[in-house]
Amino acid sequence: MSSVAITDIGSLVTNDSDLGDGTLGIRTNAAIVVVDGKIAWIGDSKSVGVTDNRISVAGKTVIPGFVDSHAHLVFAGDRSEEFSARMSGESYSAGGIKTTVAATRAASDETLRANTAGLVSELRRSGVTTFESKSGYALDVENEARTLRIAKEFTDETTFLGAHVVPAEFANRADDYVDLVVGKMLQAAKSHAKWIDVFCDKGAFDVDQARAVLRAGVAAGLQPRIHANQLADIGAVKLAVELDCASADHLTHLSDKDIELLSGSKTVATLLPGAEFSTKSEYPDARRLFAAGATVAIATDCNPGSSFTTSMAFCMAIAVRDMGFTPEQALLAATIGGAKALRREDVGALRVGMRADFVVLNAPSYIHLSYRPGVDLVDSTWVGGKTVYQR
Repeated sequence: MSSVAITDIGSLVTNDSDLGDGTLGIRTNAAIVVVDGKIAWIGDSKSVGVTDNRISVAGKTVIPGFVDSHAHLVFAGDRSEEFSARMSGESYSAGGIKTTVAATRAASDETLRANTAGLVSELRRSGVTTFESKSGYALDVENEARTLRIAKEFTDETTFLGAHVVPAEFANRADDYVDLVVGKMLQAAKSHAKWIDVFCDKGAFDVDQARAVLRAGVAAGLQPRIHANQLADIGAVKLAVELDCASADHLTHLSDKDIELLSGSKTVATLLPGAEFSTKSEYPDARRLFAAGATVAIATDCNPGSSFTTSMAFCMAIAVRDMGFTPEQALLAATIGGAKALRREDVGALRVGMRADFVVLNAPSYIHLSYRPGVDLVDSTWVGGKTVYQR
């Protein structure tokens, strides 16, 4: 066994009220001991026992690693001109996805792998320790499986999103495309995926089509999640709860009934602030979800068209300023909320027995993540007790 003590932590956020003050379980002048990649002890810095190694963080803040439960990392091409057009007044309709599909199909494995590695490096630098990655930018049998295979080289949280939009070759034949998704495409993709997802929204797939996709995925051994209510409310949240989806993501448009359904279920309400920012859409009011008792997550939605960011802190700052979160709620949503959206119990908090995933911040408090938007506060990122990023 190997052990390391992280000492002289000015402010330690554990997300465990039993370990410290408040909901975030904050301790001061703290230390954590990691043994073989897991948290073995948490306490006062002066009380640390004998360990193989000691690392002082000299009064910096330590938080649980961010859990990014919604990202699209494997793709090729650039859509900056589309972004520029939106900033000039054009509306977002999800049509640009087809541009990325053409570029992704044409890209080599080496290009896709290098692009993905670059984005993963950015995630690590921003403090993300666990992340999900979807397919959905190939939309044919061979390339959906290929992009998932590449995604799995970087994360175990891979999601088959063959039902992202209807590709050009199936124009006006959405049902035929759904048949392909639940048939040959699912068979080719399922060994590389943990999750099944569908974009159930205006201009994408209707509720019946989405139900068929998710049920087929569950029958094939995948777990369901759903893109819901980004562009309109067409009943996707009701479907998410009906099928026990781990997460319903976007939720820009929410009825009172949707919120009631989410608050009475295990389905996490995952909000994606970067998408509203990049599409100039109205921000959802998270206070309605919190008031109803729903479980809420924040994710980056990193993708080339509608949220090209890998910064969880940026998304948290937007959530606090424009979506009704407190800084405390934003941190919880970006850590333990994201873990619940992936139905993970080993990450998202710092408790004895959990994986030692944490972030050291050059700041006196976690509040600075929202208080100082755009400032790089991450000093180091640790996964399983090892540094994956060091400034």
